[in-house]
Amino acid sequence: MTAAAALADFIVRTGWGELTPGLRHEAKRSILNFVGCALGSARDPAVETAVRVLAPLFGPATASLIGREERLDAPNAAFVNAVAGNLLDYDDTHLATVIHPTAPVFPAVLALAEQHGHSGVEALLAFVLGAEVECRLGNAVSPGHYDRGWHITATCGVVGAAAAAAKLLRLDAAATTHALGIAAGQSAGLVENLASGAKNVGVGAAARNGILAALFAQAGYRAAPAAIEGPRGWARAMGDMPDLAALTEGLGARWEFARNTYKPYPAGIVMHAVVDACLELRAGGLDPEDVVEVTVRGDALLLARGDRTVGNERDAKVSIHHCVAAALLRGRAGVAEFAADFVADPAAVALRGRTRAVLDAALPRGAATVVVRTAAGETRSATVLHARGSEQKPLADAEIEAKTRDNVALGGSGTSADAVIAAVWRLDQAESVAPLMMAARPSR
Repeated sequence: MTAAAALADFIVRTGWGELTPGLRHEAKRSILNFVGCALGSARDPAVETAVRVLAPLFGPATASLIGREERLDAPNAAFVNAVAGNLLDYDDTHLATVIHPTAPVFPAVLALAEQHGHSGVEALLAFVLGAEVECRLGNAVSPGHYDRGWHITATCGVVGAAAAAAKLLRLDAAATTHALGIAAGQSAGLVENLASGAKNVGVGAAARNGILAALFAQAGYRAAPAAIEGPRGWARAMGDMPDLAALTEGLGARWEFARNTYKPYPAGIVMHAVVDACLELRAGGLDPEDVVEVTVRGDALLLARGDRTVGNERDAKVSIHHCVAAALLRGRAGVAEFAADFVADPAAVALRGRTRAVLDAALPRGAATVVVRTAAGETRSATVLHARGSEQKPLADAEIEAKTRDNVALGGSGTSADAVIAAVWRLDQAESVAPLMMAARPSR
């Protein structure tokens, strides 16, 4: 059985009863986090631009936009909602692959579920299955895939979105196999683009193209049986020989999606240990005005992702140097600390200039050591092996709710955060996704 066929069989045969209560709850946590992030950026110029650019391409309006009045066709609604949810760099993370699972998959689910009247349970099940396929695909090609420069959220996300869409469209195993293969041919996204709007286009395209892959399969289009792992298939074209065991072993018994985590800071996930270490030093009495030099030690991924010159707000979100400046100077790292005014603040610019990053191969992924030298010649250091929000230190439900309230206030749409929170927690009791979309609409 090919990889796509094994995954398709899993998608078709898995029902709501196979999901544990913990997995069901994790799905709602992921959706709440995503919707809050999307509401926080619903009126951002980048989202406005996406709507304007796509306007000439809209089909019949069947799906809503989170935090906005417009209704679009399902593929384009999925695109815009994915951009909105991913824009703040505040989304969820499967740390083993550095995939942000919800941004490409849930917008596809939401758009199709709204269009076809699926229940909340059907939407949740499709989302979990799509996210599971996405994360397993990432496991099979990590770390070489990301190291080559492929933006793994987009490249794996399109297949996850197709898996979820196939479930909602009730495709059989053969058609679902083809949907996954068609989606594999739509896989794209570059790490080089992470500090630009092109990153968000890649994530939006993953959500949209996942829907289209399932629709083409439904209409009779076919893909090669081994489109994922074949000699000239997705995995070998975009990485090394895939680890097929990571892709298919234990399907339905061991859930990668259960390892999902949530960001307490709107920045690249591998920078979070840097923030935590700096906050620890500041809480210990370090005066940022006394800091002469900061050295950040971390693994190759941390340096590859975050050792960069900061020219704008997008750079700042994936900058080791700016995360140090935010945490030490302000004692926090919220959305405001990655906004244009603080990025250009002379004190932040100066501290970034006194910060350097060095490789420490002994530190695991997601860890960091921060060493500070003061004007008095004193050296202080802090090592964080597991950042706040990680699997080892997960955010509580109340913290995700608080983050959602902050993002709703940031977005300024007048949406009731309490209504959104309640609608997500009750999604498995809802006859459709309409109550959630009503709660996420802006106030008039």
